Amino acid sequence: MADKTEIEEDAEALLKRLRCEHRDLDAEITALEATVPIDQIRTGRLKKRKLQLKDMIACLENGNLPDIIA
Repeated sequence: MADKTEIEEDAEALLKRLRCEHRDLDAEITALEATVPIDQIRTGRLKKRKLQLKDMIACLENGNLPDIIA
């Protein structure tokens, strides 16, 4: 069984990867929106994936916060 530090390191690595993918999607969406004609289907799919990543990042960040309610 992995100790707490290995689990924390894995979570941090995942969080870093998700944030990077989120940034990359943001740049790709911006580039797509600058083209004419705009590929609305692809842009919509990328935005949906970006929101999924945002939710995953929020869940990981909230899981790392100490429980305030005692």
